[in-house]
Amino acid sequence: MASGFMAWVFEDMRDSTVRSQLGHVQIVRPHYFDKGIADPYNYLLNADEKMLAKLAEIDGVVSVTPRLAFSGLASLGDATVAFIGEGVSPQGERPISARINIDQGRDLQGDNAAEVLLGEGLAANLGAKVGDRIVLLATTEQGGASAVETEVVGIFNTTTKEFDDHALRLPIERARHLMRVSGATSWVMLLDSHTLTQPMIRQLQGFMATDLYEFVPWTSLADFYNKTVTLFSSQVQVVKVIIGLIIVLSISNTQTMSVLERTTEIGTVLALGQKRSVVMRLFVLEGVLLGILGGLLGIVMGWGLSLAISAVGIPMPPAPGMAHGFTAKILFTPGIAVESLSLAVLTTLIAGLLPAYRASRFNIVDSIRYNQ
Repeated sequence: MASGFMAWVFEDMRDSTVRSQLGHVQIVRPHYFDKGIADPYNYLLNADEKMLAKLAEIDGVVSVTPRLAFSGLASLGDATVAFIGEGVSPQGERPISARINIDQGRDLQGDNAAEVLLGEGLAANLGAKVGDRIVLLATTEQGGASAVETEVVGIFNTTTKEFDDHALRLPIERARHLMRVSGATSWVMLLDSHTLTQPMIRQLQGFMATDLYEFVPWTSLADFYNKTVTLFSSQVQVVKVIIGLIIVLSISNTQTMSVLERTTEIGTVLALGQKRSVVMRLFVLEGVLLGILGGLLGIVMGWGLSLAISAVGIPMPPAPGMAHGFTAKILFTPGIAVESLSLAVLTTLIAGLLPAYRASRFNIVDSIRYNQ
């Protein structure tokens, strides 16, 4: 159940990360993420609609859409706040951004509409609400100032509070007008499954010029997700070790008591000529059967409890780096069941080795006279 809880957390975080910010694959100019964030004008992709259409036809691709990253200042009344912006195509972005939660208002509509979505932290810093008109100011490629006036049509949140505190989204044509450019900084792809990420990158490298394009998987960009998985995985391993030690100690004690209670029987079996290795094998087999039966019973109970708990949900407070809590569930998979059964069988086998060895080493005469 502990593994199932963490598996659900990882899966939900992965889905939220992919479907709120990153997509599965981002196509950019080489070294864009190293140098282009601070100098996007020198790393722009052309507005190549034919290439985008070709990418969209690849098997496994759900959506591919351009994005234009930019930064500047947002102003409302006397408040002026720095922002990180994304120019997006609302239609193409909709499946990729399915996990962006719009708390107030609505999503963007047209590619050239004078409207903007604000992260909830940015909206709070500006004092903006749905229906307000704000001015966005940015620096063009030539170094001049450019500004557009837009209407706040929605306020959103994601799983990452830091992103929500600084981010806004603008229709891509309006963003291009603000930046005085015609291209995009990235093309973002959403796939049928995260397992297709690396095969898709290899496929793209086969027909697109690698000197003009770089193909970046979402895992390379999801720093918060990667650190969370590493931390929680370590914690689950500690839990497994503790459970294993408990099983070894308890089963070893049970097996030892079983051996002592059957000392006379063991002596009789040895006196009849049975080999000591056979006696040891019998007790080891008893431990393995105990592990199998106990493990299977535990899996059935865990499966039933997982379904019951998931139906109700587990209210969770906001984790570090998140602004909102969530309702967790327990994900029960065949892999988790096999892993749990293996843990049960392995630990009971280890726990039964020492009592089994002691039983096979009994002195025959003393064993027969035991408790007499």
